[in-house]
Amino acid sequence: MIVYNKIYWLTNLRAFMILLVVVFHAGVTYNKTFFYSNFWIIYDPLSNDFLSILLFILDIFVMYTIFFVSGFLAPLSLKNKTHKKFVILKIKRLIIPWSIAVLTLIPLYKIIYLYSRNMPQEDWTTYFHWSSIWNQSWLWFLPVLFLFNIIYLIFSKIDTSKIELRKFLFYVLISGLIYLLVVHYFNLKIWTVSAILTFQNKRIFIFFLAFLVGSQTFKLKTFESGIRNKKIEMISHVIGWIAITIYIGGEICNLTIPNNYLLIKSIAIVINKASFLLSLSYMVYSMIIIFKHYLNNKSKIWDGLNRHSYGIYIIHFIIMGIIAMGLKNIEMTAIIKFFTLTVSTFFTSYLIVYSYNKLIKKIK
Repeated sequence: MIVYNKIYWLTNLRAFMILLVVVFHAGVTYNKTFFYSNFWIIYDPLSNDFLSILLFILDIFVMYTIFFVSGFLAPLSLKNKTHKKFVILKIKRLIIPWSIAVLTLIPLYKIIYLYSRNMPQEDWTTYFHWSSIWNQSWLWFLPVLFLFNIIYLIFSKIDTSKIELRKFLFYVLISGLIYLLVVHYFNLKIWTVSAILTFQNKRIFIFFLAFLVGSQTFKLKTFESGIRNKKIEMISHVIGWIAITIYIGGEICNLTIPNNYLLIKSIAIVINKASFLLSLSYMVYSMIIIFKHYLNNKSKIWDGLNRHSYGIYIIHFIIMGIIAMGLKNIEMTAIIKFFTLTVSTFFTSYLIVYSYNKLIKKIK
């Protein structure tokens, strides 16, 4: 029997997803498809079509994979703890770092944003997230994850261990499809913004479903077996890539069907939403398969990445802004700037977090 704290692939997967978050944010700096230029920390007029495809694919699965891993670890975190200790642990792990970061890094965001655009600095009271056009930016993840953990805690006494994973996944996909259709047809605004919780309406429930799937796989001990079902894997690859092709095709066409073909348009919307859910499910599944069977190992590199990935996530955006500002007036192609920004941001963030943790360890 595998001891869960020795499943290295899971923490390796989480660390790799943090790296992909850095890749995504660096890519947005040199891509205009995502329409972030009005509020992105650095505006660089350079753009590259390859980055559009890369960002589109990463946007399908990266955050969902992180929520899946978080959900998997939730029952393990709750094990042998009272509800009070669990909440205190999550406050220390998520809310305290978020409170510090949102009150320090978001003001830095605005300073860099204005300086890089040669705009004058403003009154200090406008530098906090409740007064900013970008609100919490990348830090939205921490309070949302805290909320998911609290919801999980409230309903943790419900026994779902009797529900087979395939049935659970079916219920999840149907629930997700209904939610996406409701959001679409009622034209709910894109974001919900507040001083504490900020989230994208069309994704928040899907994130939570990914979290639930993670917790269910833990309860069912899904990953204890080392046996591979290659037939299931092959079927998943076929269905997954068909779904990705349909989803990308639908997004490119942007469902430009005249309103007088209402039935056809409604069917196309259902297919588009269903293909999105199947695409993200397949991508998360593929990441799990790759890491479980090929990257389930411990090494100094993975150990360092795992230990410092959380800190990297918290600080990387500001580091990226500073470096991108320095690259802005340098003559390079967009793709070279992208690679330069990605690598330098990740390793600079790593060194800062590593040095900080080492200093704290010495002080203690």
